[in-house]
Amino acid sequence: MRILVTGGTGFIGLNVVEGYLKDNHEVAVISNLSYEKRENLSKKAKFYKADIRNREALEKVFKDFKPEIVNHHAGHTGVKESVENPVYDAEINIIGSINVFELAVKYEARRIIFPSTGGGIYGEAAKLPASEDLPVEPLSPYGVSKYCAENYLNYFKRLYGIEKVILRYANVYGPRRGSLCEGSVIEIFICKILKREKPTIFGDGTQSYDFIFVEDVVRANILALNGKEGIYNIGTGRETSLNLLIEIISKALGIKVKPKRDLSREWEVKRIILDVKRAREELGFIPQFSLEEGIRRTIEWYRGG
Repeated sequence: MRILVTGGTGFIGLNVVEGYLKDNHEVAVISNLSYEKRENLSKKAKFYKADIRNREALEKVFKDFKPEIVNHHAGHTGVKESVENPVYDAEINIIGSINVFELAVKYEARRIIFPSTGGGIYGEAAKLPASEDLPVEPLSPYGVSKYCAENYLNYFKRLYGIEKVILRYANVYGPRRGSLCEGSVIEIFICKILKREKPTIFGDGTQSYDFIFVEDVVRANILALNGKEGIYNIGTGRETSLNLLIEIISKALGIKVKPKRDLSREWEVKRIILDVKRAREELGFIPQFSLEEGIRRTIEWYRGG
């Protein structure tokens, strides 16, 4: 297949591109290289430098590559930054996404795969594990913008019939993130402990989340190429508190650490676990990596092993 991956030099997108290339697909990547380097990308992938907010530049890519599948990973992912600047977040995650969806229709792509957020879209869910049918009540502009983009994709599906698969990710972690001290709480904790610094826990540390290793996320994106259309939670269905997470990482590194404590942040979800039954039954998605194994592999990568 000819697959266009927007945001294909970012952490998750980069791993997804590698997964598609291993399966011998023809892959092109769009990135504005705001945070990443092109050198991280496999030379087997065709590269276009473009910003999804720039409709003219984006159309040139679609006209040249004519993708069968569009995997739309480009987006603004900073939850804290979305609270501080919701307009910027919306410009990328809503306006940019509309540009991608419209051009996918215009140039007759068969399917759009859209990664959304399972960690940020449900808010403080009334029932856990959170299923895809729960009310959506995000606590941050990031969650709002991703849900808005989901609804625009649903609109394009209804009006034009383009196939769509929405993947609502849990908290994704693993190798190949541009900066170890950024991203998910797992990479940040590893970074701080390796530097012999105390990681910070905001709140009492009983907050608990569903963490999923990036290679499992890649598998979900491969299954989404031909799988049944729909909205799917992509997680493990298991929760881990931040206090326990510190213990697991400390043990894996062989370094004991006592975290710093700070005030909780009102825009942070305090507990979320995803119900992955639908993804298992309809996509055939079963996560393969335990949290301990995923953390071990993440540490090995950043240590150069």
